[in-house]
Amino acid sequence: MNSEMGEHIEDEIHEECGVFGMYDLDGEDVASSIYYGLFALQHRGQESCGIAVSDTDGPKGKVLAQKGMGLVNEVFDAEGLEKLKGNIGVGHVRYSTAGASSSQNIQPLVLNYVKGTLMLAHNGNLVNAKELREEMEYTGAIFQTTIDTEVIAYLIARERLATPTAEEAVKKAMMKLKGAYSIIISSPRKLIGARDPHGFRPLVIGKRDNSYILASETCALDAVDAEFVRDVKPGEIVMLDADGIQSDESLCSEKPARCIFEYIYFARPDSYVDGVSVYNSRIMAGKILAQMHPAEADIVVGVPESGNVAAMGFALESGIQYGTAFMKNSYVGRTFIKPKQSARESSVKIKLNVLKEVVRGKRVVMVDDSIVRGTTSERIVRMLKAAGATEVHVRISSPPFLNPCYFGTDVPSCDQLIAYNNTVDEVCKKIGADSLGYLDGERLHELIGGDKNYCDACFSGRYPVKPPAGDIRNAL
Repeated sequence: MNSEMGEHIEDEIHEECGVFGMYDLDGEDVASSIYYGLFALQHRGQESCGIAVSDTDGPKGKVLAQKGMGLVNEVFDAEGLEKLKGNIGVGHVRYSTAGASSSQNIQPLVLNYVKGTLMLAHNGNLVNAKELREEMEYTGAIFQTTIDTEVIAYLIARERLATPTAEEAVKKAMMKLKGAYSIIISSPRKLIGARDPHGFRPLVIGKRDNSYILASETCALDAVDAEFVRDVKPGEIVMLDADGIQSDESLCSEKPARCIFEYIYFARPDSYVDGVSVYNSRIMAGKILAQMHPAEADIVVGVPESGNVAAMGFALESGIQYGTAFMKNSYVGRTFIKPKQSARESSVKIKLNVLKEVVRGKRVVMVDDSIVRGTTSERIVRMLKAAGATEVHVRISSPPFLNPCYFGTDVPSCDQLIAYNNTVDEVCKKIGADSLGYLDGERLHELIGGDKNYCDACFSGRYPVKPPAGDIRNAL
């Protein structure tokens, strides 16, 4: 994670990245489709983005790329996309959790080496990146970035020198990697996807006409009118080329540990993650909250966007009316100017405004996905009461955050987590709510149909991979 990020503009949890790759076997350009795929994955990272393409029939090793800080529609325009000629390519949207927020760390990475060129995009966080980086530096590697992705790229390139195929090199590299990674790699004639054996981060395969697609979420396939083929299995390596889909499952794990927060917050509600509807997961979370933490109230509202569906579930289960209490400014990204720390208050109000007519004189159940430091929750509760709500009962569609994450989520250290140092009653008092209820960790499996193959370490402290000896956020 990034030790240089400083304070977030909002007191929210963020996911690291979204990845999208495409190979058009008919030779058509893919840049515009990658653009739309990244646009659909914008929720996974608003800091920077990039697209790299090459022509499988063109000069070997020639890659065209465009990258920049900002949102997808800020970095790319029609003229720029038109110049990205190539029928195979990789795209990426980023929110930094490993490595500093700077232009040098924008993905995809393009690596030229003896065997050709690799274009690579990565979603996740390695727990052994520091050790691998030092090991390679001592044997002559010179790193240009501070991100885990470059470590993965170098490993693959090195292994490729002694292996017959790129996918075999990916497999050899994976045997040295520990942590979370869903990666898309484009070699001169192949599109390769790989997912860590725990399957922390999602990765799906799609098809449109005579094109193959790899993407973080199914919503990106929908955006380019592609058919969902299947999920890449945890530990699986898939190779897509003119011969179709080839798979290597030799590293597949019997005990995957998919990130449960994909269902609670990260993924878009219209996506399916490992066959489970994210929308249904959030409806179920709201229903469980209503069962375990009922409230005498007049209206149920969600904090946009991720709290909305869980609020609907709470309303369905409780019979209390569902309403829209917040107007969200859709044009505010992560990059709007915040001159100084004292402007944090206005940063919430710029993004959210309360509809006074909806809450005035009413007892309100406010559903949100999480409480991290508590600062934003306190401000939103205050805004509701200032708008005339007589009571505000806060319901959270996840358990309390008690532990940092080492697998691609920017959950901060324990001392910054309000739930780590305070009881539920104390948190309730600090945020100014009339009552507070969290989702019970013992019922998390119900969100994904009873399957218990998930990672909930940020809540439970049960890490599927041993955390690094030092804090990974200060490791790079």
